[in-house]
Amino acid sequence: MEKTYVPKASEITQEWVLVDANDQNLGRLATQIASILLGKHKPTFTPGVEMGDFVVVINCERVRVTGNKMDEKIYYHNSLYPSGLKSISLRQQLKKHPERVIRSAVWGMLPHNKMGRQIIKNLKIYAGPDHPHSAQQPKPWVVGKE
Repeated sequence: MEKTYVPKASEITQEWVLVDANDQNLGRLATQIASILLGKHKPTFTPGVEMGDFVVVINCERVRVTGNKMDEKIYYHNSLYPSGLKSISLRQQLKKHPERVIRSAVWGMLPHNKMGRQIIKNLKIYAGPDHPHSAQQPKPWVVGKE
């Protein structure tokens, strides 16, 4: 009888990955980031086990989208007060809070449970090319590599 391999906590190694979002398509970039966060790029991937790496995304303000999504895609949030529904277009969101665009796209591709909420904490997003994680020596990741 063959047993299913489940890695122990001591066997899991988390690395740091640097992703440059400059001129990358938002959806394709988000799928790659979600795959890295979940650990699907590792040969020992096991569902239900946090095996993913830390991801640092830079230049998120320069992300691209196709079609008319800049003006037609709307992000909603609610203040929980009466008539508190607020909406903002993708173009305005990229100017005001470019980090939220990528975080929202990646969150939509992660499981919406305790594990997903824990995994999204491994995602660090920065609008410009500078980031404070140089001490971790993140490895550059070429989007579209897989």
